[in-house]
Amino acid sequence: MADSNKNVKKNIFVRAWKAFTSFFKNIFLELKKVTWPTKQKVVANTISVIVFCVIIGLIIFLADLGLNSLLNFISGMR
Repeated sequence: MADSNKNVKKNIFVRAWKAFTSFFKNIFLELKKVTWPTKQKVVANTISVIVFCVIIGLIIFLADLGLNSLLNFISGMR
């Protein structure tokens, strides 16, 4: 009789709750393994990203300005 009880599925809410809690337990276990950057590293990375974005923005601005001038020059030649 005890063997037949092993094959019976548990209530769907019980299974869902176990999956839910297991999911978040695993998240917290993985977060404990993360190596978090120091404040100095975050600041350095942030500054480098901002500088890179400004440089790329300037390159795009200069290319747009040059191509616009070229287009005006070509259209004025008619």
